[in-house]
Amino acid sequence: MSVGVREISEAEFQVEVLEAAEPVVVDFWAPWCGPCRTVGPEIEKLAAKTSGVRFVKVNVDESPEIAMRYGVMSIPTIAKFESGSLVSQVVGARSADSLGREFGLE
Repeated sequence: MSVGVREISEAEFQVEVLEAAEPVVVDFWAPWCGPCRTVGPEIEKLAAKTSGVRFVKVNVDESPEIAMRYGVMSIPTIAKFESGSLVSQVVGARSADSLGREFGLE
Protein backbone atom coordinates (compact mmCIF):
# COMPACT_ATOMS: atom_id res chain seq x y z
CA MET A 1 0.00 0.00 0.00
CA SER A 2 1.32 3.41 -0.88
CA VAL A 3 1.84 6.26 1.54
CA GLY A 4 -1.09 8.00 -0.18
CA VAL A 5 -3.70 5.46 0.98
CA ARG A 6 -3.73 4.47 4.63
CA GLU A 7 -5.80 1.75 6.25
CA ILE A 8 -7.63 3.05 9.29
CA SER A 9 -9.48 1.38 12.13
CA GLU A 10 -12.92 2.08 13.47
CA ALA A 11 -11.33 4.02 16.34
CA GLU A 12 -9.55 6.32 13.87
CA PHE A 13 -12.57 7.01 11.63
CA GLN A 14 -13.87 10.01 13.58
CA VAL A 15 -10.58 11.93 13.42
CA GLU A 16 -9.29 10.71 10.05
CA VAL A 17 -12.54 11.12 8.11
CA LEU A 18 -15.26 13.03 9.93
CA GLU A 19 -13.01 15.70 11.47
CA ALA A 20 -10.64 16.04 8.50
CA ALA A 21 -10.10 19.56 7.17
CA GLU A 22 -9.81 18.28 3.59
CA PRO A 23 -12.13 15.98 1.61
CA VAL A 24 -11.61 12.27 2.29
CA VAL A 25 -12.10 9.36 -0.11
CA VAL A 26 -12.83 6.12 1.76
CA ASP A 27 -12.38 2.69 0.18
CA PHE A 28 -14.67 0.22 2.00
CA TRP A 29 -13.12 -3.17 1.26
CA ALA A 30 -12.26 -6.67 2.55
CA PRO A 31 -9.24 -8.89 1.83
CA TRP A 32 -11.41 -11.71 0.43
CA CYS A 33 -13.13 -9.43 -2.13
CA GLY A 34 -11.76 -9.90 -5.67
CA PRO A 35 -13.06 -6.58 -7.07
CA CYS A 36 -11.60 -4.83 -4.01
CA ARG A 37 -8.15 -6.11 -4.95
CA THR A 38 -8.72 -4.67 -8.43
CA VAL A 39 -9.85 -1.22 -7.26
CA GLY A 40 -7.16 -0.85 -4.57
CA PRO A 41 -4.34 -0.04 -7.03
CA GLU A 42 -6.66 2.33 -8.92
CA ILE A 43 -7.32 4.29 -5.72
CA GLU A 44 -3.57 4.41 -5.09
CA LYS A 45 -3.08 5.84 -8.60
CA LEU A 46 -5.73 8.47 -7.95
CA ALA A 47 -4.18 9.34 -4.57
CA ALA A 48 -0.76 9.75 -6.19
CA LYS A 49 -2.06 12.35 -8.65
CA THR A 50 -4.54 14.19 -6.41
CA SER A 51 -3.58 16.87 -3.92
CA GLY A 52 -5.70 18.31 -1.13
CA VAL A 53 -7.63 15.06 -0.61
CA ARG A 54 -7.01 12.34 1.99
CA PHE A 55 -7.39 8.69 0.92
CA VAL A 56 -8.09 5.89 3.44
CA LYS A 57 -9.24 2.27 3.45
CA VAL A 58 -11.69 0.71 5.91
CA ASN A 59 -11.84 -3.08 6.20
CA VAL A 60 -15.57 -3.83 6.57
CA ASP A 61 -14.86 -7.11 8.38
CA GLU A 62 -12.90 -5.27 11.06
CA SER A 63 -15.18 -2.18 11.16
CA PRO A 64 -18.73 -3.44 10.54
CA GLU A 65 -20.39 -0.62 12.50
CA ILE A 66 -18.96 2.03 10.19
CA ALA A 67 -20.04 0.07 7.12
CA MET A 68 -23.58 -0.25 8.51
CA ARG A 69 -23.72 3.44 9.50
CA TYR A 70 -23.03 4.48 5.90
CA GLY A 71 -25.18 1.85 4.20
CA VAL A 72 -22.33 -0.16 2.70
CA MET A 73 -24.15 -3.25 1.43
CA SER A 74 -21.71 -4.31 -1.31
CA ILE A 75 -17.98 -3.91 -1.66
CA PRO A 76 -16.00 -2.29 -2.96
CA THR A 77 -17.83 0.89 -2.06
CA ILE A 78 -15.85 4.09 -2.48
CA ALA A 79 -17.21 7.12 -0.66
CA LYS A 80 -16.28 10.80 -0.52
CA PHE A 81 -16.70 12.76 2.69
CA GLU A 82 -16.52 16.54 3.04
CA SER A 83 -16.79 18.44 6.32
CA GLY A 84 -17.81 15.25 8.11
CA SER A 85 -20.65 14.36 5.74
CA LEU A 86 -20.97 11.66 3.11
CA VAL A 87 -21.38 13.55 -0.16
CA SER A 88 -21.15 10.79 -2.78
CA GLN A 89 -20.38 7.12 -3.19
CA VAL A 90 -20.00 4.52 -5.89
CA VAL A 91 -20.26 0.74 -5.69
CA GLY A 92 -18.05 -1.57 -7.70
CA ALA A 93 -14.60 -1.47 -9.21
CA ARG A 94 -13.72 1.66 -11.19
CA SER A 95 -10.57 2.98 -12.80
CA ALA A 96 -8.62 5.86 -11.27
CA ASP A 97 -9.85 8.16 -14.04
CA SER A 98 -13.47 7.11 -13.54
CA LEU A 99 -13.23 7.63 -9.77
CA GLY A 100 -11.65 11.04 -10.34
CA ARG A 101 -14.57 12.06 -12.54
CA GLU A 102 -17.18 10.59 -10.15
CA PHE A 103 -15.80 12.56 -7.23
CA GLY A 104 -14.84 15.74 -9.08
CA LEU A 105 -11.12 15.30 -8.41
CA GLU A 106 -9.84 16.09 -11.88
